[in-house]
Amino acid sequence: MGVLTLISFTGFTLFVAVVAWYATRKTDEKSADGYYLGGRSLGAVTIAGSLLLTNLSAEQIVGLNGQAFSEGLMVMAWETLAAIAMVFTAIFLLPKYMKKGITTIPEFIENRFDKQTKALLSILFLFAYGVVLLPTILYSGSLAFSTMFDLPEVLGMTPWTVIWICVWSIGLIGMVYAIFGGLKAVAVSDLINAIGLLVGGLLIPVFGLMLIGDGSFSKGLNILWETNPDKFVMKGAVDSSIPFGTVFTGMMLAQVYYWGTNQSILQRVFGAKSLKEGQKGMLLAGFVKFLIPIIVVVPGIISWHVFSGQLDNPDQAYPALVAKVLPASLTGFFAAVLFGAVLSSFNSLLNSSATLFGFDLYKFFFKKDASDMETVKAGKRFGLGLGIVSMIIAPFIANAPDGLFSYIQQSLGSLSVPILAVVMTGILTKKVPALGAKVVMIGGVLLYLISLLILEPSFRESAVELAQAQGITDAAQLSIIKAEAYPHYLHVMGILFVFNILVMLLFGKIKPKKEITKEESTDVIDITPWKYAFVIGAFISILVISTYFVFS
Repeated sequence: MGVLTLISFTGFTLFVAVVAWYATRKTDEKSADGYYLGGRSLGAVTIAGSLLLTNLSAEQIVGLNGQAFSEGLMVMAWETLAAIAMVFTAIFLLPKYMKKGITTIPEFIENRFDKQTKALLSILFLFAYGVVLLPTILYSGSLAFSTMFDLPEVLGMTPWTVIWICVWSIGLIGMVYAIFGGLKAVAVSDLINAIGLLVGGLLIPVFGLMLIGDGSFSKGLNILWETNPDKFVMKGAVDSSIPFGTVFTGMMLAQVYYWGTNQSILQRVFGAKSLKEGQKGMLLAGFVKFLIPIIVVVPGIISWHVFSGQLDNPDQAYPALVAKVLPASLTGFFAAVLFGAVLSSFNSLLNSSATLFGFDLYKFFFKKDASDMETVKAGKRFGLGLGIVSMIIAPFIANAPDGLFSYIQQSLGSLSVPILAVVMTGILTKKVPALGAKVVMIGGVLLYLISLLILEPSFRESAVELAQAQGITDAAQLSIIKAEAYPHYLHVMGILFVFNILVMLLFGKIKPKKEITKEESTDVIDITPWKYAFVIGAFISILVISTYFVFS
């Protein structure tokens, strides 16, 4: 790691910090709106940048490129279908949310059901953040830096020790941003880093293809396409990580959950100046999201070609390619941008965790008449504690058997299905009672965990053992038999979503809610929708659908 690398890394990181401080110096961080929602002053471009960088962090870049290294272009479904979910959120969900002037999704649930349901939902969100998302963000960022700069060799330490050092370094800096800066500081730093990440991220496939083509980008693209045709197939086989049928079941549910009900994402939009700015920001991010596979999928395929498929861990595909193709003069800048992306996702989740605890749980469980300042302080203290817990868990993500991205999606399935079911039922029905929502939030989690941890392994192992007893030894045939023995976890999510909805509708029939909540509109912000939202949303959706015809 040269002097130029250190200077450019430090310089860009300090530049982002100074700009974030300058932009937020007049924001009242002692008020709830100021700390949690940036004073409801965010414009469309800032919202779009913050949404993209909250989502596009090291766990996304490292994890998806790792899957692309193993399975090819089909994993881009996670990115392209996200654009459709963002269109759905912007056109259908945001007007429902923002007309109430809410700060958190659990607050919306309280208005529809009751305080206990809100508290339960907040606890589920915080569990997802502390056990799944925050640790994976820290681990993936640490893995990227460790591999890109060969830190075990540079520091003369074991890879395990280096991961621990990186995790705690990133975590401590991230906590300073999130806990003491508030949402606006996070959003402004996100915007700058998002621009840097898009520029830097696009350079990696360009340099990678030039390496393959001996200096020619077009030649490199032709070679990659012609020598790896199996990597450019969009329809996943039955034994792949994304069988084609799952696109229409659990995958869309996972996308709508993430973009339409996830507090860490929607908090950026709730900080908008108006509904119109929120919709513009979400749709702009959706359009860019359609293009993101160039950064989070294509490099994985390039890495497969460059390293002939020979890496110890598929999750090393992206950082190993960066280390090989990026010129030394740009290494520090890219490291700073990637560092900013890791910090963005980490501090965004911490800020949302502080919001959920302070706004939804502290007043409910600890001090009902707490002032704004007391709520903010309680949220900050909780965020610090959750950050420390996530730093302790993070290094152990290395033991995930099916790769980083698969670990994230499978783990979140236990929470995303019941949460989405409750939110959608709350929006679309009037008579489903709070009891139905509570049963689904607890029972839905348990049913998914039983399926994932007990039923699926049992059915798959029994099927393989039976096949082997019948003399079947071909690995490809056994893989298909194993895959067909039990529904894919994304199909399970779809099945459980429908079941959860039916359970709540049954409660609405047997024990309907007696007092129907009156629709109220906020006067905090302008809730006039953007008149071009539907047209732009339709255009984005057509672009996404067209990719399946191009690569089918």
